[in-house]
Amino acid sequence: MVFVPTRGDNTLRFGPDIPNTPFKPGVVPAAWYTDPERFDLERKYVLNPNWQIMFRSEQIPNTGDHYVWQGQGETVVFTRRKDGTVAGFHNICQHRGARIVRNAGCGARRFTCPFHDWVYDFDGNVIGVPDKEDFDQEKLEGLKSPTVEVDEWGGWVWAVLDGPGVAPPLLEWLGEDILTDLGAYQMENMYLKEVVTWDVDVNWKVIIDAFNEFYHAPALHHIPPQDVKDGREMRIFEFDHHAMMVVPLKGALPKLQENPDHQSVAICHYTIFPSSVFNNNPEHLQLFRPIPISHNKTRFETWELWYKSDDAAYLERTERHWEHLKIVVGEDVWTWSDIAETSRSMYYKENVYNDREGKIPFFHNQVNDLIVEGQKRDAAK
Repeated sequence: MVFVPTRGDNTLRFGPDIPNTPFKPGVVPAAWYTDPERFDLERKYVLNPNWQIMFRSEQIPNTGDHYVWQGQGETVVFTRRKDGTVAGFHNICQHRGARIVRNAGCGARRFTCPFHDWVYDFDGNVIGVPDKEDFDQEKLEGLKSPTVEVDEWGGWVWAVLDGPGVAPPLLEWLGEDILTDLGAYQMENMYLKEVVTWDVDVNWKVIIDAFNEFYHAPALHHIPPQDVKDGREMRIFEFDHHAMMVVPLKGALPKLQENPDHQSVAICHYTIFPSSVFNNNPEHLQLFRPIPISHNKTRFETWELWYKSDDAAYLERTERHWEHLKIVVGEDVWTWSDIAETSRSMYYKENVYNDREGKIPFFHNQVNDLIVEGQKRDAAK
């Protein structure tokens, strides 16, 4: 048997009484994509202080297994502790700033910086210093690399890079709607099939934009006319910072009209602020994740998850669909090169969105509000 997600008795997301475009048309300044100073503000007030997905829990199943994450100017080591929880610390030697751990691995007992053999435990505490007597002992007392707040949900490891107590607890941050709706897919029971990575010369938010609207699909992906028509019946929702949309393609619309169980028949997108978009098909799903490198360079990752099954028919059709989706995502990546080529033009002023692209200005306004609020807080100190 293959698991099939279902709405059950949870909130209705599709029906004639549910409006399909609650957002308004909007405009976003080009500088929000192209200004390097703006990127630094996003790192400070949006990316580092909020929960973000790092990797799959299954990638570090045992004590001492560790994962090295790098992005947005940071490098972090995550390790499975003896009690089963995950610890995280910034991958920066407190001696002279070298990276302590280069690669993921299994079964570590401690971490040793290769530059001068300083030793760290799983929580980033300095537990070994060669020639310790030659140092100012007060400087060594309690020395550790800064801690990252870590939690797990849905089979993913999440983190707040600014450390403990900066963001609300993870489940509170996600909110009841996301926990229930996205939670219906039981991602903790899925497994990682593949990760596909591209390095692209665009701002990280260009990638978020690409997966937050259906408007581009007819032109770029050449979808069938019936899907173009059915796609106009999508439903969009906002949940505090997050958002979702139900897209009734591939014959899902008549099924939804008979039984509005969106998870079991339709494609459902979930934008988890600030940096993740889930593309959920009923039988498998993708995480689209941009990892910012600089204001105009991004590592774009697509994570493919499958349900555990020995059903040959399921495995065959899911493999076929996944191979097709890699081509579709590649088309999105292809068009980003055109955005990169115009990003420095003096005539690139703003992006103008219609109401069916309304999730995009909604997202950018969330980013901007956090920057404005953060700057006001700092000015008041």
